[in-house]
Amino acid sequence: MLHESSRGHDAGRGSSRPVRILLVNPRFPESFWSFRWAVERVLHGKRAVNPPLGLATLAALCPPRWDVTIVDENVESVPLTPDADIVGVCGMGVQVRRQKELLAYYRARGHFVVAGGSYASLCPENYEGLVDSLVCGEAEYIWRDFCRDFEAGAAKSLYRETGTVSLEDSPVPRFDLLKLDRYTTASLQFSRGCPFRCEFCDIIVMFGRRPRYKRSEQVGRELDELRRRGVRNVFFVDDNLIGNKPAAKVLLRFLADYQRTHDWTFTFGTEASINLAQDRELLELFRAANFEWVFLGIESPDPESLKETLKTQNLHEDVLTSVRRIYSYGIDVLAGFIVGFDNDTLDTFERQYQFIQASGIQAAMVGLLKALPKTPLWDRLEREGRLIADDAESDNTKLGTNVVPKRMDHKAMVDAYRGLYDRLLEDRAIAERVRTKLAHMRQPLYRGNYSPRESVTILWRFATRGLLAGGPRRVYHFLRSLPVATPGRIHQAVVDWITALAMRDYVRRHFDGEAHRHAATADRLGNALTHALARYMHEGKVAISLERAQLPSFSLAVKDWPDPRFFARAARPIDRLLRHTSATLTLRIEAFREHERVHLERLLRRLARHGDRISVVVSDGLREMVHVDSSRFHLVLSGPAPCGTS
Repeated sequence: MLHESSRGHDAGRGSSRPVRILLVNPRFPESFWSFRWAVERVLHGKRAVNPPLGLATLAALCPPRWDVTIVDENVESVPLTPDADIVGVCGMGVQVRRQKELLAYYRARGHFVVAGGSYASLCPENYEGLVDSLVCGEAEYIWRDFCRDFEAGAAKSLYRETGTVSLEDSPVPRFDLLKLDRYTTASLQFSRGCPFRCEFCDIIVMFGRRPRYKRSEQVGRELDELRRRGVRNVFFVDDNLIGNKPAAKVLLRFLADYQRTHDWTFTFGTEASINLAQDRELLELFRAANFEWVFLGIESPDPESLKETLKTQNLHEDVLTSVRRIYSYGIDVLAGFIVGFDNDTLDTFERQYQFIQASGIQAAMVGLLKALPKTPLWDRLEREGRLIADDAESDNTKLGTNVVPKRMDHKAMVDAYRGLYDRLLEDRAIAERVRTKLAHMRQPLYRGNYSPRESVTILWRFATRGLLAGGPRRVYHFLRSLPVATPGRIHQAVVDWITALAMRDYVRRHFDGEAHRHAATADRLGNALTHALARYMHEGKVAISLERAQLPSFSLAVKDWPDPRFFARAARPIDRLLRHTSATLTLRIEAFREHERVHLERLLRRLARHGDRISVVVSDGLREMVHVDSSRFHLVLSGPAPCGTS
């Protein structure tokens, strides 16, 4: 059913002015993949890792006469009153809550709203009544259909790709619409699809098992555009770059030639299957093209678990041998691991620990098995009655899962998962992995792609905020991990430590194993906050409440605008509360005076480090007056206000 009152839909009927479209990438909940500590505390001027390549591609598919804007909520705040006829919001599974909130907000304001992305493509039934148009599947053909229909005033409620998209028809993304300087890495895509049959994976559900790919010349044009914009680091976002090995080799030869022609402008990284290690020609080509790292889905060192999940490509040789061979070509290995297969027991966590230590993999993303909608795993577990229906998140690096384990108690499994990361991220364990990796990586490709000034800044921040903050023990383990006899490998050691400390920071803030013990601390610090603001509470200007569910959740409501001293009085106890406990905070602003804006903004800047645990609710009449950066905080836009994060 179309939203006929929409300004955008009316504007599409015979208007001479260009259609204005706002494309929004919702804020991601923080995860390991955010590398937040590294991005915000060590690197220079960065806000996120990867830009929204899908939206840049979608923008390139819009008619040239359209006025297109892209906003990535991970690096900038969403506009509350956009000058747009259409608002399109994409979303992966982990973004779906925020995606729906944004869709509801913009639709209520009279914009024509469109939803798309991987989750909408897999589960279109979950968007009924929320949008004016839903775009399901790859966009190269159906988005152009939508644009044509919208201009004719006849946009449909559903656009679904049912055929096969040739990536030769995919345009050069609109990189000019992205704030590329705010990301550590730019993104490209060469192929879609994967030939394998991993039971838990949704890639083959969305893109099929026959990889499709772009021509090398297309990739070259995209690289030309990024080169003009000063980009140095590029991530090929393919789920398996070598899904079609002959095609991948053609691309890699092209990239090696491109690098020679343009004086080695780029460093690359990508995802691939571990059978990369058994093809020495591929490894030579990866090195020649300057692929500094590759992400592998190792999942488990246990062959029985791999057989169970149909990960047969990992069974051709010993996985540790494969990892070390990749190292020998100077290529770093990042890897995903999973615990929770039917074959797994609590002993599996020890096997994972021993393997990760022996492999030297620093970015070891261990997750509990999650069943994603429409995957073979989901279908099987649904038949077996082993899905936890109320677990909607698809991020598997959280303390929970939607799968009922077969050979473990659920709570014991979660506790063992937390314990595994506690061990992996001890300073001693980090140092051992650095030494192990460098024993097999004699000539790392990684050299650091920063100017001398940027390098000095990064090293200073790493030393003061990472090393020295960990005390003498961490400094000792860092120093003993350095390859002092081969200085050319020190860059790799430092980046490994930055990676590990970013993961450690995430675990410290999100995997707090003593959250239940922090109830007393939360009570004490909550009482300190109440005491600091007692006068304002007595005057009825402020209200504070506490809810206890899994974690303490505080609500602070500003009902009548207090004096400027309120913000100074509130800042310190709130900061201490959030720094020393796992509590969440909902800040409700029900009154506001323009001349006090500077004091509110000072408070928000101080609390920004805790933004993933702070929801800000601004009364409807004040939203346009009070500026809250939704890339830092969860700015509640519609529906009931949550007490936690987005």
